[in-house]
Amino acid sequence: MSAMLIFAGFFHFYKPKFYNPIIPDFLPKLVITYVSGLVELMLGIGLFINGYKSISAYGIFILMLVFLPIHIWDATREKPAMKTKKIAYIRILIQFLLIAWAWFLYQNELT
Repeated sequence: MSAMLIFAGFFHFYKPKFYNPIIPDFLPKLVITYVSGLVELMLGIGLFINGYKSISAYGIFILMLVFLPIHIWDATREKPAMKTKKIAYIRILIQFLLIAWAWFLYQNELT
């Protein structure tokens, strides 16, 4: 999963326009894309570094919580960025799994 997060972070820089439909129009799309990509990269890499695993897992937990309202907003739109409402709702379920995964990692790093 951490490799997936690193890939997703890299993808923000490789194909930034891919994320435009999911970002509300009142936000600066390119800035949001690059900042979130950088954060994902740093947190994903942090999971591989002893001494940073716990803070990285907690950061991922917070980041996934921050992204959750955007995915809910997208699912409620007439034409979701995820192409269909079904896929948009599946994406919300995936978001909850990512939140649970990050919390699990965080809890296990504390013990």
